[in-house]
Amino acid sequence: MPAAVPERFRAFVVERRDDDVVRSVRDLTPDDLPPGDVTIRVTHSSVNYKDGLATLPHGKVARISPLVPGIDLAGEIVEGRVPAGDGLDRDLGPGDRVLVHGYALGSAHHGGYAQLARVPADWVVPLPPSLTPRDAMAIGTAGYTAALSLQRLEHNGLRPGDGPVLVTGASGGVGAMAVSILAGQGYEVVASTGSPDAADWLRDLGASEVVDRAETGGAPDAPAPKPLERQRWAGAVDCVGGTTLAWTLATLRIGAAVAASGNIAGMALSTSVAPFILRGVSLLGVDSANTPIGLRRQLWQRLADDWRPAGLEAMTSEVGHDELPATLDAILAGRTRGRVVVRLPD
Repeated sequence: MPAAVPERFRAFVVERRDDDVVRSVRDLTPDDLPPGDVTIRVTHSSVNYKDGLATLPHGKVARISPLVPGIDLAGEIVEGRVPAGDGLDRDLGPGDRVLVHGYALGSAHHGGYAQLARVPADWVVPLPPSLTPRDAMAIGTAGYTAALSLQRLEHNGLRPGDGPVLVTGASGGVGAMAVSILAGQGYEVVASTGSPDAADWLRDLGASEVVDRAETGGAPDAPAPKPLERQRWAGAVDCVGGTTLAWTLATLRIGAAVAASGNIAGMALSTSVAPFILRGVSLLGVDSANTPIGLRRQLWQRLADDWRPAGLEAMTSEVGHDELPATLDAILAGRTRGRVVVRLPD
């Protein structure tokens, strides 16, 4: 029997006060939730870099205050319906397990760090039967972004056997997921990381080689690369940006592409037209937040099936509400590895 909508529920809330942000766990009521078609009892969420930014006074993520962060959530519908269509062969309603991520969730719309959420119907993805809510949040936005990166690279023509595929920022959430998914599909994966102690872990996830980020243009004081460097990569997944992305573009093989989704090295990109007009390379932007819902539902079916990341448990840890402040600080400081699932109170 579907759960009832509670009169009160617990939520991790950030609230801007002058030039500071206050973080606290509070009691909210359904009246505090934003408008939407579907109300979901949330059991699990996850921690992403964007969630950390949402807790900073000048993080440029939080669009409302107070805000419940959490750009991912999974749980059970308790009120409302999702109509069939866009990859759904039937309506979804109370009792159905679902997941939501991206769009304005956790930025301009209360997100997953609360026991209850209310969202538009066209944000909702049915939870594939082979995934638990915890599994889905272990994959989360990070795994979805990695899957969308691979989808874009394969649409550009990349296939297993073409040669080495570089993954930068490989010890982070998106990077680790990309290593696992690519290796599972038979790709030769070279993982770049600034965490030397993650090398064995990345090999366990499937990397055939692990290199220091300094070798891929990622040293803090790295100069801009030459317009063209030695051709090395049949494709790349870049989770870093900055000089690392510029170096990656300069080292792609003729006709290859890089799928770019990260900016932890900065928003600026200093490069030249040389890789594009002399080698025909492609820079593929990966925007996981605004993917059309039909493609989103399709990719989640693949993430539950042939693209399911191997070693999911090995790359996942779990926290509750009380541990969120320290965990959000840690992800902003680059001290987390893999994925962190948030377990909501029962």
